Amino acid sequence: MWTVIKFDKKKYYLLLRELKDKLGGDCVIYRPKILIQKYKKNKLIDKEVDFLEGYFFCFHNNFRNKNFLNVAKSCIGLKDILNGFEQLQLDIKNFIKKCKKSENSKGYVSQNFFEIILNSKYKFLSGPFSDKIFEIVKLQKNKINILIGTTNTTINNKQYLFNPI
Repeated sequence: MWTVIKFDKKKYYLLLRELKDKLGGDCVIYRPKILIQKYKKNKLIDKEVDFLEGYFFCFHNNFRNKNFLNVAKSCIGLKDILNGFEQLQLDIKNFIKKCKKSENSKGYVSQNFFEIILNSKYKFLSGPFSDKIFEIVKLQKNKINILIGTTNTTINNKQYLFNPI
């Protein structure tokens, strides 16, 4: 059974070790990440970021047992186990499947994850336009015509990361 765990970023590796010790070796962790590019001192720097910002998925067959959950909740670095995960198993599995399907060769969630909607506003997360807001004017197979301010240009939709505002 999958659960959604909120964690302290500074204690993530300690939490992983404790979960493996307390829950056993058959515990599966999935923490989707994206790779964004930012300019820092006129240099383009790659930065790995949690896709779910402080949450990850954990699978163990015994999460149905409340006593077992209480053991997991006592781990250092664990802030919370979100309620309602029992009823949302199908949604969690589908979300994980969609994340894994859209991962690139390096294991990062790619732009394929997001649905692109015409005439919507987006913000670049990577590339030379990082942190710039743009509007999608026209969709083509692998290219997108965008409007940044008053400038109209075309980009490859697989080359840059962006998300809706």
